[in-house]
Amino acid sequence: MFDPLYILIILVGFGLSFYASRLTKSRFQKYSQFTTRSRLTGADIARNILSDNNIHDVRVESIAGELSDHYDPRTKTLRLSQSVHDSNSMAAFGVAAHEVGHAIQHAKSYSMLTFRSSWVPVANRGGGLSTIVLMLAFFMGGAQTTTGTSLALLGVVLFGCTTLFTLVTLPVEFDASKRALACLQKGNYVNEKELDGARKVLNAAALTYVAAFITSLMTLIYWAFRLGLIGGRRD
Repeated sequence: MFDPLYILIILVGFGLSFYASRLTKSRFQKYSQFTTRSRLTGADIARNILSDNNIHDVRVESIAGELSDHYDPRTKTLRLSQSVHDSNSMAAFGVAAHEVGHAIQHAKSYSMLTFRSSWVPVANRGGGLSTIVLMLAFFMGGAQTTTGTSLALLGVVLFGCTTLFTLVTLPVEFDASKRALACLQKGNYVNEKELDGARKVLNAAALTYVAAFITSLMTLIYWAFRLGLIGGRRD
């Protein structure tokens, strides 16, 4: 089955993701070259901001990999890549503070983070099953048959679970960055120039989540259109 529209969506999605990924890496590499006036490292910044927010039960660890930084709410562990953990660059400060932003969200039971965490298994199962169900719906005639319609609706709902996850991720990531920059400024850990460098790194990283949502939404709309649920079935 060759569908030019589907190929176009794949290419647009790949292009968006590629651009966002390249921009993130480029910004990170650029601002990794600019050290801050502070002698603190990314790990120090993380621990200090955690302490500033009265969070004392989160561990900060170093892990291998590039841009592999993340906060694990299950074990209350903040893992920073070595290029962030041991560096005192603008980029390191921004990334470290962003991950602490997630720890703060967790500590304050931020509603969108709580919802996203609870939605992870739903999105994983939905994403895994949706492709099979959507293909079955297509071969069963889509909205032109009763069985095809039922399968099409099920497939779109399952895929929609993944799209909803990418949507909910946006406010979670934006809020973490907002908290990060506010904490860096409030704690007087950076000056205005350094804060701007950290902001540019985080803004670039945010584009990866925007690209993921746009790609998922376009794919969802494509399948609803292709199977005749909206706009009539196209063969």
